[in-house]
Amino acid sequence: MMRGRRTIQFFFPMAVMLIGQCCVISGCRFLQTSTLQRPHRHTLETQRFVFHSNFEIADEHPLIIEMQELQHQVTTQLKLSPEDQQISVYIFENEPQYRKYIQAAYPQLPSRRAYFIKTRHALMVYTFWGERIQEDLRHELTHGLLHASLKNVPLWVDEGLAEYFEVREGTPGRINSNYVEELNTALENGWSPDFQRLDQLEHVEQMHQIDYQESWAWIHLMLHGHPELRGILLQYLQDLQANPNPKSLSQRLTKRFGPMQGRLASHILNQSVSQVSYRESPQ
Repeated sequence: MMRGRRTIQFFFPMAVMLIGQCCVISGCRFLQTSTLQRPHRHTLETQRFVFHSNFEIADEHPLIIEMQELQHQVTTQLKLSPEDQQISVYIFENEPQYRKYIQAAYPQLPSRRAYFIKTRHALMVYTFWGERIQEDLRHELTHGLLHASLKNVPLWVDEGLAEYFEVREGTPGRINSNYVEELNTALENGWSPDFQRLDQLEHVEQMHQIDYQESWAWIHLMLHGHPELRGILLQYLQDLQANPNPKSLSQRLTKRFGPMQGRLASHILNQSVSQVSYRESPQ
């Protein structure tokens, strides 16, 4: 994925030993033990997150408050069942320290600013203190909250939701303006959305930039389009809390609404028009 700005989700079904566990990694593959230490001198615990750092972060810091708000947004908007499992967040003091640890501990990983990692008994996020830490943590912690509550998360749904909640709640229409612009250009050039194809994607190497954009667009359509679309998405997520392989989201939508490509294309165009309206509205 051609971002260079945040983690990507990788799910590789290869078995490895990591303290006797199989490990699934978002933004990564499988790990080797590092002699370097993760941040540990300061710990700040909230309801669902445990922040570890080598520098002190006040519990009233805007970053902490924002992540607590994110937790509330994700769990309430998606109606996820409350879970006791906490997500450990390791924040390095700077990028060089972060890169050094990641390269030593996870040498297979591509260069990314943050990673979500899931093992059988732990949910972890790694990142560093930088200008885009809020953006990175909104994305990665959304992954964490989903994997804490659901038995399974199909790749495109996982990434689409993480992309959606990465956009701050106060953003007009919660629109990713770059994605809308690029998707409109793709439509003009003959591209057509196809979530049945997205259903077939299991590994991040199969996903291209437009696949992440399309995943975001489907989620945005379901959360901001016809109320029944939202209901289908929420029921699907509820089913995933008990069943790792329920009927797919694309099957449910197609059964109820028929072909969806035109509906998504219209939604993308409408978001482009909405952006113009937001820019031209009086301040």
